[in-house]
Amino acid sequence: MRHRRHLRLILAIPTRRHYATKYTAKVTSTSPTGRTLSAEVTPPPPLPTDIRGYTLPRRDLVCKATQIILHQSRSATSDPFLDLSDYLSSLSLSLTPAEASEILKSLNNPDLALKFFRFCPSLSPKFQHDAFTCNRLLLILSKSAAPARFDLARSIVSDMHRSNIRGNISTVNLLIGLFGNTDDLETTMGLVKKWSLSMTSYTYKCLVQAYLRSYNSAKAFQCYMEMRRHGYKLDIFCYNMLLHALAKDEKVEQAYKVFEDMKRKDCEPDEFTYTIMIRMSGKLGKGDECLAFFQDLLNKGCNLNLIVYNTVIQALARSNMVDKALLVFAKMVEADCRPNEFTYSVILNLLVAQGQLGRLDEVVETSKRYVTKSIYAYLVKTLGKLGHDDEAHRLFCNMWKFHDKGDRDAYMSMLESLCAAGKTAEAIDMLSNIHEKGVSTDSMMYNTVLAALGRLKQISNLHEVYEKMKTDGPEPDIFTYNILISSFGRAGKVDEAMTIFEQLENSDCKPDIVSYNSLINCLGKNGDVDEAHMRFKEMQEKGFSPDVVTYSTLIECFGKTDRVEMACRLFDDMLAQGCCPNIVTYNILLDCLERCGRTAEAVDLYAKLKQQGLTPDWITYSVLERLQSGSHRKFRVRRQSPITGWVVSPIR
Repeated sequence: MRHRRHLRLILAIPTRRHYATKYTAKVTSTSPTGRTLSAEVTPPPPLPTDIRGYTLPRRDLVCKATQIILHQSRSATSDPFLDLSDYLSSLSLSLTPAEASEILKSLNNPDLALKFFRFCPSLSPKFQHDAFTCNRLLLILSKSAAPARFDLARSIVSDMHRSNIRGNISTVNLLIGLFGNTDDLETTMGLVKKWSLSMTSYTYKCLVQAYLRSYNSAKAFQCYMEMRRHGYKLDIFCYNMLLHALAKDEKVEQAYKVFEDMKRKDCEPDEFTYTIMIRMSGKLGKGDECLAFFQDLLNKGCNLNLIVYNTVIQALARSNMVDKALLVFAKMVEADCRPNEFTYSVILNLLVAQGQLGRLDEVVETSKRYVTKSIYAYLVKTLGKLGHDDEAHRLFCNMWKFHDKGDRDAYMSMLESLCAAGKTAEAIDMLSNIHEKGVSTDSMMYNTVLAALGRLKQISNLHEVYEKMKTDGPEPDIFTYNILISSFGRAGKVDEAMTIFEQLENSDCKPDIVSYNSLINCLGKNGDVDEAHMRFKEMQEKGFSPDVVTYSTLIECFGKTDRVEMACRLFDDMLAQGCCPNIVTYNILLDCLERCGRTAEAVDLYAKLKQQGLTPDWITYSVLERLQSGSHRKFRVRRQSPITGWVVSPIR
């Protein structure tokens, strides 16, 4: 019972509030009972100031206020600014503008910083923002990507006008960087006169960069000239920005003037400066001048990188200076700077253009420690594209001899080059020996060779390579089967094409629309139009929607056998199925109608062609010319079509 009473007494004691501030006082008198006393409290000393008389911020107060704002802002139930106000009221303290500026410095969130900025005047009637707090908020906004930052900056400047706050040159610098070369820039520059400020070197630098970022090199140069008249100079970064913009806009005389000013103003040009000048001189075809700039770089002992060397080599290539370009390339390798694909492409194109492709061996030998398998692959592929298949093959053979392990991309490039040049024997040989270099053959390699053999109608080799693929792997894919069907059809081997199609149906791959188009093309081209039409019906039954190639092929088939009604019926079915005919389809049917003397229908079809918005080609006009002349010769010139591969030209 006694313990319970003691517990109730403890619970009844009210909780006392502990104040955060301690006071030091001197006791002057005490009452006789000792229950009261008098004390003399020493007033707090004035806030410390710096040598200019500005009040120094109280660091402990700044840290505590920042902590309250940042901590409470993460809570959804409390207002951080109300908590801060309570904290300051309990200590009878008020913030100074310098302390508010320090707190803003810690608030990187623009919204939170703006709320605190607006909140500060409510803490004390005597509080007023100054240029430093405004600058601090403008700095935060300049680092933000929020779309509203421009409107907020304008509102801050308006508040400064209403509160008679005079900004400083830092305010102008921040506004220039924030607004850039916009309509607000003129207003910003008006503040210099309104606040009686003097432009500094940094202000001019901000202004030049603002013009450059808006791609206005003319205004930037004009500002630079005004800056020079006031005796100021840029730093190396801004000089390079200005030079780059002038060179890009082909303002050559102005660029040279800025470059000379750099050297006179004791701002030593660096490798980036020279790179800009070399690139500009190269575009102007001044190869000797590029070499002079390059020699200056070497004399200064600059650390030249890949970009500098590539720029010099490209500039010399534009002036067709082969010997000098190769000399710079040699210096590049001596300096242990690894060339990349761009380096080799510039030199390769230069050698080809100047008819000195034989010197490619010199380039490869010079940089042999850097010529990797991927570089070989790039060179082989590029030479093949440029039509120098023999040189590509010779270079590839060098790679084959000097590298134990092969590169798939190099082999693929070489295969494509050999096949494009019709050197199928070499391609087959490479395909057989490629495993010696640790590269596995894949279906893409086989398909490349098979397509070349089919195009050249080398049927025996086609059979041989296909059998090797089935024996040694890899498994034929849908592209393999489609290539074979098309190849046998082109050579008139209908039975072989049908056999391949049956193998396709029995394999893991299933026929697609290309397979059916190739088979229909094969059957129709070789006279079996009824079988081609049956395959057409079969593909529809299996869920394939015939495309423009399918319809064009069948219409051609029926047109060749003078079955005009069937050709017209297929054309109408094509339109009904929502498949839009192209100019080849119209040309096929126009030729068919004209050849059978159905002139009125041919004219109507031509009108439909124009309504569809198609552009007639020379074949269309040939048919129209025959319609007008009434020519009905019996012989026709056969021309390959990009659609079906075998469409007969309407010229007879």
